Amino acid sequence: MTPKKGKAPDLARLDRVVADAVRAADQRNLGYREQAMKMYPWICGRCSREFNNANRHELTVHHRNHDHDFNPPDGSNWELLCLYCHDNEHSRYLDARGGASAAPDAAAAATGNPFADLKAMLKKN
Repeated sequence: MTPKKGKAPDLARLDRVVADAVRAADQRNLGYREQAMKMYPWICGRCSREFNNANRHELTVHHRNHDHDFNPPDGSNWELLCLYCHDNEHSRYLDARGGASAAPDAAAAATGNPFADLKAMLKKN
């Protein structure tokens, strides 16, 4: 967001945007993440790495069925995973589904042949 020439940015609007973002983050923290952090020990469910207040931001809540809207109050769809194990779990899930993106169209055939003149090159030597 760049201001037009000669016009100062609307600082009051920027302050409102930042305040709204902070408020939204606080609301999310009151949600399933904070519930899971109170419910489970701060240990990664895969690699068993332990966490404390200094590094708890590296501990994530993974939805076992991959549905982020399914948050039962008993926490049965959650497990705490470190960032690395969480990324790995989602990569495995995407691979099992057939890849991260839609299937690419048929690959274009190669146009060059690195061995086209191999026989002629070998005869020169």
